[in-house]
Amino acid sequence: MKKFKFSIYGNNYSVEIKKVEGNTAKVDVNGTVYKVELEQEVKTTKTPKLIRPAIKTHKELTKTESAAFKVNCPLPGTIVKVFVNENSEVKIGDVLLIYEAMKMENKILAEKQGIVKNIRVNAGESILQDELLLEIH
Repeated sequence: MKKFKFSIYGNNYSVEIKKVEGNTAKVDVNGTVYKVELEQEVKTTKTPKLIRPAIKTHKELTKTESAAFKVNCPLPGTIVKVFVNENSEVKIGDVLLIYEAMKMENKILAEKQGIVKNIRVNAGESILQDELLLEIH
């Protein structure tokens, strides 16, 4: 832990504090280990513990959130074409819309089977990252 050099009455001592627990210390003086009792307990700094919230599993999400599956935009861009209409049925992997981001056309595919509800975008509109595009019920 810590090393010290002392000179007492002309005698040199090399002292190393090995371990401190409560009011007892293990000390090495010139190669000899001693157990020393301290008059008062040495205060040690405590590192704060990070407490993170529990991660919600897929089952917990379906219980607490609405039945609608929300499709959000992954990157800011412009809507090129919308392939679905409200109340149209989609299957997993169907192309919902195409949008342009960073000079590339990207397809948004259906990740859930269901009926399209609440389309929030039209062709030619600019969209921001995480903006709601549509919902699938």
